[in-house]
Amino acid sequence: MSEFTVGDTDFLLAGRPVRLLSGALHYFRVHEAQWGHRLAMLRAMGLNCVETYVPWNLHEPRPGEFQDVQALGRFLDAAREAGLWAVVRPGPYICAEWENGGLPHWVTGELGARVRTRDERFLAQVERWFGALLPEIADRQIDRGGPVIMVQVENEYGSYGSDAAYLERLAELLRAGGVTVPLFTSDGPEDHMLTGGSLPGVLATVNFGSHARVAFEALRRHRPGGPLMCMEFWCGWFDHWGAEHVVRDAGDAADALREILECGASVNLYMAHGGTSFGGWAGANRSGGALHDGPLEPDVTSYDYDAPIDEYGRPTEKYRRFREVLAEYADGPPPEPPPAPPRLAADTDAHLTGWAPLDVVLDTLGGPEVAAPVPPTFEELDVDRGLVRYAVTVPGPRQPYPLTARGLRDLAVVYVDGERAGVLAEGDERLKEPVAGHARVELWVESLGRVNYGPRTGESKGITGGLLHERQFLHDVRARGLRLDALDEVGAVPFGELPGDGAPGLYRGTVTVRGAGDARLELPGWTRGFAWINGFGLGRYWSAGPQRSLYVPGPVLREGVNEVWVLEVEEAAPEAVRLRPVRPSRRGSP
Repeated sequence: MSEFTVGDTDFLLAGRPVRLLSGALHYFRVHEAQWGHRLAMLRAMGLNCVETYVPWNLHEPRPGEFQDVQALGRFLDAAREAGLWAVVRPGPYICAEWENGGLPHWVTGELGARVRTRDERFLAQVERWFGALLPEIADRQIDRGGPVIMVQVENEYGSYGSDAAYLERLAELLRAGGVTVPLFTSDGPEDHMLTGGSLPGVLATVNFGSHARVAFEALRRHRPGGPLMCMEFWCGWFDHWGAEHVVRDAGDAADALREILECGASVNLYMAHGGTSFGGWAGANRSGGALHDGPLEPDVTSYDYDAPIDEYGRPTEKYRRFREVLAEYADGPPPEPPPAPPRLAADTDAHLTGWAPLDVVLDTLGGPEVAAPVPPTFEELDVDRGLVRYAVTVPGPRQPYPLTARGLRDLAVVYVDGERAGVLAEGDERLKEPVAGHARVELWVESLGRVNYGPRTGESKGITGGLLHERQFLHDVRARGLRLDALDEVGAVPFGELPGDGAPGLYRGTVTVRGAGDARLELPGWTRGFAWINGFGLGRYWSAGPQRSLYVPGPVLREGVNEVWVLEVEEAAPEAVRLRPVRPSRRGSP
């Protein structure tokens, strides 16, 4: 068995200096049947290590209800089989452009700003979570024959807080849970971030996308000794709905990588392969400069990240440039890349056969209806990802007055006496046409993803400030939530014939495949919602772009008939659903 340690200037494996050439690959953003291929792609790029986050909310959707925590262990086993070491970043907060930064909605809903602090209630929840998670890491450490060489304490904490006692407690929990390999922190290369996020006696690393020498000089002001490492080299970036697709020039990224390595540092490419935020787990950011307190910017489903290995697992020009740079610093020539996964043989149209209106889906699969004086939040209704229908009565008789959903988060499709009256959004909370009483008003609010970075991480979803008619609050609000994971029971929904007007609701149908392989689902003319094939959640689609199709991993498809479900929240085009092969091996818009 070998021991991995942190020396005065280098990382040491069994006493010999080693350089970590790592790449980020999130096991939860790649279909498990494709882990082996993606890890082989990392190895062939010249990397010797893989890094992954662990999303708490994915594995504990309700308190004490753990779901497939063993997936991490299986991924680490796959990394070992691929000949890679592994760096694990278990949080509890991970950012990662993931729903709520990986924190469960039931934690942030109860504790608010007390999360990511020494608050005992928060730490008690973390301790229970770590009790389920850490055996998957501890049993696979390098001194036990596994690949794990380092484990992170929190994540970029200096960008958020300065509670040193909290970081100390997390380190203690990791050690108590059996983690014996070196611990580390990672932060931006700025004084306040490094002072707020680092721990005495724990390796400090820095995250950046360029100007490596400047960044490492900042780190050295705080840590004169120890190995240098860029734990997140941002070689690309992520996309937001309604914005432009983001790219970074391959040559520029390769030059920045070379500068890191010329400094004698280790590196982790973020991302080496981004993958996909399947299942509606994409998070959101807020604009507004350093405070990140501006308008909501929801993240698209694709996490392609303009990474060297694209969303479909194919090498790009950036991959080829990085491979050339890394070859100069690797112990030997890298292996050849594995063959590309099979692609769908040909375009094929889906045939939709049934439809259920949103009310019927909610009545069948939704949670209990709650009556409250003011609108309950998504957290109070135990909705992580999905929709909430708010219903309220405008008493009458009374004159038409403006109706406002004060403190609305995300989007709301509004109906007055059964007729669609408009779509409201955060910052545009008032219906354009006034409402007279007596009237029944329904607002279908969709979460576009909880904030994953900055001081507004963990903020509540739904209507947080009340419903107003003129200046008067409307009380006696009825609310009912529909979680996306409830769609696992879609067979219980009573489907009827297709509507003639593209009404919102749950559509089902089939698509017949000959020559199964990686594919894209296209929904031209549809507005916004979620799609599934054979029960596998592909994620959110939205006509706002820039993403124009959803990735369908080949292992999801089967020869012959495949089931398709589409949950549309605004306006559908039932005749237009098709599967297409993934694009050729070149970079394009997602």
